[in-house]
Amino acid sequence: MFPVLIGTVVIAGIVGYASERTGFTRNGLLQSIIICIGGAFLAYFVRLMFGIGFGSPGLNALASSIGALIIVPTHWRRRR
Repeated sequence: MFPVLIGTVVIAGIVGYASERTGFTRNGLLQSIIICIGGAFLAYFVRLMFGIGFGSPGLNALASSIGALIIVPTHWRRRR
């Protein structure tokens, strides 16, 4: 259980770093990593408590990190 949690954090950090460096997001490096790790934690605990998720923990971490990057910044950003 603990190695899966560490792997989830590592995958989420890599996704956050890569999304910021490739230009997918413009939140800032630390902010993107924090958003990804938060989404991955949420998906990890939902999988742990309810069993809802994809087959592998790595795929859960990847999908939830990308989903958090898409949902969180666009939801809280003011429209101009």
